[in-house]
Amino acid sequence: MTKSKTTEALEDTGRFLDDRLRAARAVRSALRKLYPDHWTFLLGEIALYSFVILLLTGTFLTFFFQPSMSEVIYHGIYTPLRGVRMSEAYASTLNISFDVRGGLLMRQIHHWAALLFMAAIFVHMLRIFFTGAYRKPRELNWLIGIVLFTLGLVEGLFGYSLPDDLLSGTGLKITQGVLETIPIVGTYASFFLFGGEYPGNLIIPRLYVIHVLLIPALLLGLISAHLFFMYHQKHTQMPSKGRTERNVVGAPAYPYFAAKTSAFFLFIFAVLALMSTFAQINPIWLYGPYNPLAITAGSQPDFYLGPLEGALRIMPAWEWNVFGHTFAFNVFIPALVPLGIIFTGAALWPFLEQWITGDRREHHVNDRPRNAATRTAIGMAAVTFWGVLWLEGANDVIADQLQIPLFTLTWIARFAVILGPIIAYWVTKRICLGLQRKDAHLLEHGVETGIIRQLPSGEYVELTKPVDEDKRAVLEYGRVGAPQLTGPPTDADEVPAPGTRGPLGRMRTRLDRVITEGIPIEADGHGNGHGDGHGDGNGHGNGHGSPAAVTAGEQEGARPAEPSGTDGEDAAH
Repeated sequence: MTKSKTTEALEDTGRFLDDRLRAARAVRSALRKLYPDHWTFLLGEIALYSFVILLLTGTFLTFFFQPSMSEVIYHGIYTPLRGVRMSEAYASTLNISFDVRGGLLMRQIHHWAALLFMAAIFVHMLRIFFTGAYRKPRELNWLIGIVLFTLGLVEGLFGYSLPDDLLSGTGLKITQGVLETIPIVGTYASFFLFGGEYPGNLIIPRLYVIHVLLIPALLLGLISAHLFFMYHQKHTQMPSKGRTERNVVGAPAYPYFAAKTSAFFLFIFAVLALMSTFAQINPIWLYGPYNPLAITAGSQPDFYLGPLEGALRIMPAWEWNVFGHTFAFNVFIPALVPLGIIFTGAALWPFLEQWITGDRREHHVNDRPRNAATRTAIGMAAVTFWGVLWLEGANDVIADQLQIPLFTLTWIARFAVILGPIIAYWVTKRICLGLQRKDAHLLEHGVETGIIRQLPSGEYVELTKPVDEDKRAVLEYGRVGAPQLTGPPTDADEVPAPGTRGPLGRMRTRLDRVITEGIPIEADGHGNGHGDGHGDGNGHGNGHGSPAAVTAGEQEGARPAEPSGTDGEDAAH
């Protein structure tokens, strides 16, 4: 059978490139790399493709936007603002919206993509936290994700401020007020950013450079590093039959994953285009140009900055005057402390958890959130804390809609921001432990069949059948054979185990009992469902099941042997 001219041309081109780049082996390996399949893995792809759409639409907008605060008189097509004095930035945004063909659609796609980008990163990070996907060897990727989210907050704030309308100017004024509350250097920082007294005439050009060049370059570099680490370390996978820490069960990059992810990109772009066509967002022509003496009613920032706004509104008045200097704690603390606690805690958590539990193994299969009850409860407490502050960021609108006095709503939020996370922690942990008991009951007694049988004694019982192998693999994963820090607590000579000596060791032991609390399952996969939350029955277990044999190398975090293959993956389907 003779080859077609097209086939010969492709082969010649491939041979030409490989002779010079030596890329055939790397490309072949990349095309055969396996990717696990689960719907939660799409969250990261949503964030990635939203960023791509942001770059494309942002490039289009830069052709027409004028980052200048020089005053002009508007003579555009929008009649209500004709003859009004405004900045060139605001006038060019109006021109993009009304005079440039497709400009308003591009503006709205850009804005909706920014919201989707931040929402996808937020939910993606929650998925990673609740499933333990941040554990060794992916701690660096977790830190990169936190930096990406932080940069996204700043990028969104600066981009939101560029049109120089009344609503965005209000947010910019809050930013300036927060800067000035920083002790000692606050005033200097504000003068440096704004080029003098607020608002000055340099802030929009400076924000434009940061928004268009600096932060996108940082985001692009970090996203590339994030993808490189993910590719090199293998993608995590959900627990299921046949999935271990040494293999990857999934579909190859080509053609399955390539076709699926390309279609998903087009789907995201289509959804954003439809939303931008039928759902109006940020109609800056209704707000008018920015005026430092005016403010819009019911003004709220985009959702990702809602917690910062809520923290500022919830904080009681608290100022100190020391030697003629005013320390405005009512602005400084809510602006930096709440989000600082969340981000710092998230960044330190992988290393703190590793130190407490002594688990230094590599993890490539995720946890079920119910099997890590304390971690899931802590995550839900943080989400509740974030949610209360987010709702308080719109307290004036909520008070107006629900006909509740504003001060009453503020006091409710002050109590809820403290009590809410505590209640969320307790309720979530009880739910997780209850689900663990249900799983243990299934493994011990089997699945109900609905068939009733009468015993010779006259008693009626329901027949059950064993859990199938696929379900059993999911129920047992991560709860049998995990390394233990505290059991047994002493050796034969009553000498405390390494890592549990002294006050710090005793605190570590107590924290380990809390973090690893769970309902035990026997090593053979059958539990009694009546555990006390500790693995060995004497109050000193780790909650991952009865103490199956664990080698010293596993306890000390010895790295498992690499499986065969060019990239350490077993192509199981």
